[in-house]
Amino acid sequence: MTHSTERPAVTTPPTTDLDVATALRQQLADHLAARGHIRTPAIDHALRTVPRHAFAPEVPLQAAYANDIVITRYSDDGTVTSSISAPWLQAEMLEAARIQPGHQVLEIGSGGYNAALIAELADPTGHVTTLDIDPAVTDRATRFLTQTGYDHVRVTTADAEHLPIDVVPDGGFNAIVVTVDTWDLPWIHALAEGGRLVAPLRLHGYHWAIGFTKRDGALHSDEPLIVCGFVAMQGDGAWHTNRRTVPGTGVHLSWEDGNPLPVDQLAPALTREPTVAHTHITIGGQEPFDALTLYLAGALPGFCRLSVDPDGNNGVLNPPPKHWPGAAIVRGTSLARLATERISDGDDGNGLYEFVVHGYGPRGQVAAKEMADQVQHWQRNHRAALCPRITIHPLVNGDPMPATDDPHVFDNKHTRITVDWPIVPGAALPTEG
Repeated sequence: MTHSTERPAVTTPPTTDLDVATALRQQLADHLAARGHIRTPAIDHALRTVPRHAFAPEVPLQAAYANDIVITRYSDDGTVTSSISAPWLQAEMLEAARIQPGHQVLEIGSGGYNAALIAELADPTGHVTTLDIDPAVTDRATRFLTQTGYDHVRVTTADAEHLPIDVVPDGGFNAIVVTVDTWDLPWIHALAEGGRLVAPLRLHGYHWAIGFTKRDGALHSDEPLIVCGFVAMQGDGAWHTNRRTVPGTGVHLSWEDGNPLPVDQLAPALTREPTVAHTHITIGGQEPFDALTLYLAGALPGFCRLSVDPDGNNGVLNPPPKHWPGAAIVRGTSLARLATERISDGDDGNGLYEFVVHGYGPRGQVAAKEMADQVQHWQRNHRAALCPRITIHPLVNGDPMPATDDPHVFDNKHTRITVDWPIVPGAALPTEG
């Protein structure tokens, strides 16, 4: 009996998870570079080198290398308390930090992955400290940094509001990167003159990632402001919302800076249809207008943020603000808020909208005109500048600075923040006559 042996089929060895992770990491870096988020070879090298998936083992590889956040920790009430930021935003903030080999760098808000990226930028001749208030977060960061070969990064558990003295190097840090939402910057003293500080800063309730350079003891912004969102600061530096609810309406008003105003008297105003003040200023459906809302926050006394319960009885607030709280002002028993009205489909398919202001209550029409006038002022003088310049002075020994009449200046616990709007008159920008 003749036995024949069948030749085995030629097969390709199975692709390993490591191969897949490497390919996904390169694809992510290619994507970020193509969209301009990566602009320097050093940032490109760091994002192609550090294994992001190793710091997010609870999610699939594809999710670890998606251009999105990875949530890593929740509080008992379901609030997100730690995450790995979206790669595009990490790239933008690291570009703004301008970290060089040999730099001493502090990261406030830990997790491990971003600290590893910073360690690649500072290289072994530099030194990186990552700090977080939550020991579960720092334990996780320590474990993953060790596993990935970045155990030279110093991991510290502390409240950033009270930066440990032994953390700050002689002469200060060359760069400080803050990766938690903060409303104040108590770390100016820890930054070297000429150093960089990049932080997601709350300005009148709007969140902006801003790059600063320290000059003459103060911080000066010199990068475009980027709208962003981060997990909230915990500990003594936490922000406590000043929110008031108009009785029986499901309408909420929040004051981020300045003193909250009474709201109970506004309930009757929200039972009648509003008046509408037209600005004749248009915006594309996908065009951001965060700079306008930031301008209005400083220009209008009584400015607040308006939000509504999604299942509440808010019939007169039509359409209600979506996604983000809207810009509003309170004037006694009256209220005005910024809205948009669709006026055409637009060439890009996203539509063209006009800024309008809705006024509620007996003097709602006057309040609406006041806000509309400021929208038109922004259009004429500031819109083409795209974003303002931010200057932050530390309060020496906590002493308040001299009073000022400038509406775009406000004091926090540790700093005075000045928002300077460059004037660009006569700019040819969209209007609807």
